[in-house]
Amino acid sequence: MKRALVTGGSGGIGAAICRQLARDKFFVFVHANSNIETARKIVDEIIAAGGSARAIQFDITQRDSTETVLNELLEEAPIQVIVNNAGVTADTVFPAMSAAQWHRVIDVSLHGFFHVTHPLLMPMLRTRWGRIINITSVAAQIGNRGQVNYAAAKGALQSATKALALEVASRGVTVNAVAPGIIESAMTESVFDEGFIARVVPLQRSGRPQEVAALVAFLASDQAGYITGQTISINGGMA
Repeated sequence: MKRALVTGGSGGIGAAICRQLARDKFFVFVHANSNIETARKIVDEIIAAGGSARAIQFDITQRDSTETVLNELLEEAPIQVIVNNAGVTADTVFPAMSAAQWHRVIDVSLHGFFHVTHPLLMPMLRTRWGRIINITSVAAQIGNRGQVNYAAAKGALQSATKALALEVASRGVTVNAVAPGIIESAMTESVFDEGFIARVVPLQRSGRPQEVAALVAFLASDQAGYITGQTISINGGMA
């Protein structure tokens, strides 16, 4: 059974990805930073449905502690699917943005990608099969007021996706990014009303976490073995 790690697995999109990968017969590590109890509940749901999963906790902005946890997992077997889903926002217009807001968003989305992917990559390459899937954002493609930090972090992640794909393609490892638009969540319900969504989204609705998860699961499958270095939008036609 191949093993998959989903960072930010306790969040809405992350949880949907974990459930779908478990249905697709991966052993799923459901990562959380602070919401470990939520991660454990997701694991319980997966196991009750006949899947295999384990909750793990670490702060992806901390390299040493992240590497310690991942090395413990690697003692058992390589991890062949990495979904770099964890991310945070700290929105404000750029002139009012603090250094802490800038660095926090960059640390989670971009440095977190390095801290998680780097120690897992060589063991993955030795298996000659792997999938690295980075969750970015429509904000990286078309921008968004108040999200210069977030757009910068996710845009850099898209560039890293393309470069890393070139480095590892000959070893059977693909690297792709998924760029969601407005996806249903507690946060988006309070930020985007139906009128706004109808104006900016050609499909005139929010996306569902399960739709993002289905795309991620396809990219993690054998059927997607000839797709690499791509950023695939799932945004209802926004860009």
